[in-house]
Parts: sequence; C-alpha cells; structure tokens
Amino acid sequence: MLQVSKDLLGKYLVTQIDGIRTAGKIVETEAYRGPEDQACHAKNGIRTPRTEAFYMEGGIAYVYICYGIHHLFNVITGEQEMPHAVLIRAIEPSEGIEDMLIRRNYDKVKPALTAGPGAAGKALGIHKKYNMTDLQSDLIWIEDRGEVVAESEIFAGMRVGMGTAGASALLPYRFYIKGNKWVSKPLVATYPKILNA
Repeated sequence: MLQVSKDLLGKYLVTQIDGIRTAGKIVETEAYRGPEDQACHAKNGIRTPRTEAFYMEGGIAYVYICYGIHHLFNVITGEQEMPHAVLIRAIEPSEGIEDMLIRRNYDKVKPALTAGPGAAGKALGIHKKYNMTDLQSDLIWIEDRGEVVAESEIFAGMRVGMGTAGASALLPYRFYIKGNKWVSKPLVATYPKILNA
C-alpha cells in the first residue's frame, strides 16, 4: 500500500464524465492502512455502507464527501477484506484544462486549480456517485505514460489534518514529488525532521 502510494506519483488520473475528458499527472498522495491506522475510515475494522469499498478487491474508486462539500477520490489498493486505500491529494493538469477552469469557476490556471484533494476531485468532475467505480472503466482510470519518479524525488511526511488520529497522525504516509508547484500547501514547518526524508 505504501509502495502503491509512491508508484502512483507520475501516473495520470483520467476522467471521461458527461462527455468531457480531463486528466492530470498525480503529484501528491496519502496512504491509509486499515484497520490499525486510526486515520483510516476503516479503522478498527469498522464496516458500514460508507466503508464497504475498503473491503472490496483493489482497483476500484472510493469517493466520499468531506465537510459536506468536497468529493475526495481514493484508490482502493488492498486484497479483498484488506482495507487499504490511497487518497489522491493533487494533480498537475494536462488535458481538459478549460473544462477544469469552468468546474472550479476559475478564470486562469494556477496551482490552486487542482492542488488539494477537493480541488482535484472537482476539476476532474468526480462525484460521490462514482464511489466503487472500477478503475478500468471508461469513466475514471489511471494511465501509465512512461514517466518514472525516482525515489530521491519523493517527499515522505505526515498526512494533512490528522489531529484526532493519535499516534497514527505521525505516520509518514504522505508522498509528493519534490518541487512540483501543483502539490498542496499545508503547513509542514512543524513536521518532525525525521519525516522529511
């Protein structure tokens, strides 16, 4: 699951929704490793209609609403009954940028267009109704376009907004491509130095 989080960097998340094709390079991810990870929706083996996607075979979407507004896109990565997922936190837009601007109500391209999981999801047209979508479908899929991100170019640190996750908040489960301007900008100054590797 952690390796998948890093392997997804440099891959392209593509959507074909309402006849509109959009795509972007994945530049930031977060890993969630249930059931022991207290930041995971499937922590302690929680099983509800909301978390059912976690217990399915990897390769499907887990889309949920955050703060009643943002539709966040995750890739289920575990084997059946193994609740692991990777949140896509940011993409570098590459296709359908004009449509992304319309969806985000922006008049010009800037990193905030797709930096952050809510922004990326909205720009790509992803909605909760696509929860459990097969990622080999013609709606949402991930493409390998031959770009390889070296380990030395990947930052590993604490995830964002994990204040209620106890010790799990300190896990170095956030990954991003160093120096990429499309990465979200949470405060990182207080991260322990041992995680900035």
